Order: sequence, then C-alpha cells, then structure tokens
Amino acid sequence: MSFFVPSAESQEHAESIYSSIAKNVNAPVSDQRIAQLTWSHEGQEVAVNVGESLPRCFGAEDEVVIAIYDCGDVFKVCTPNRGAICFDPVVASKAHVSSVNFF
Repeated sequence: MSFFVPSAESQEHAESIYSSIAKNVNAPVSDQRIAQLTWSHEGQEVAVNVGESLPRCFGAEDEVVIAIYDCGDVFKVCTPNRGAICFDPVVASKAHVSSVNFF
C-alpha cells in the first residue's frame, strides 16, 4: 500500500496535509509513514488504520483517521476533529503498542 491521506487530491496534496497536521500537533515528519497501529487502551485492544473510522471507544466513530505520527514515547492518531483541525489527537503510549505497520 502506498502512502495516502484521505481526501487528498494528489500525492503532493497528501504531503502538504500530512506536514500541516504534524506542525499542528507538534509531531516530527518522517519518511517512514504509519498506516496502522494496535495498542491496549483502557484494557481493550484497539486498532486504527489510516482511511478508516476511529474505534467506538474514543466516542468519535464517524471520524476518519487521517495520519499517525511517531512522537518518541507516544504515537499521535489524528482525525479531522482530533488533532488535524481542532482538539488534541488520540495518544497511544509506546509501552502499550503491540503492532505498527507502515505504508
């Protein structure tokens, strides 16, 4: 699977969106882009995939995951209303992460 950002009209547009969101959530931009992340959240295993809806346990199942960033001790999962435009992203502690898949 190739790197993409949902709703981006081109690869250049995807890169621009990805960089803008990274700046908004204070995340580094890496050449290694995360497509999928699985971790334990409040005792429940959850998985997020770029382009798919955020799991119900976050109370925003209509929110599509736009980007996932590796921020050192944590990963930041961004949707339009969780990090991309407003509010804080979903944060997953690396200590609780069981898998990371890249584009």
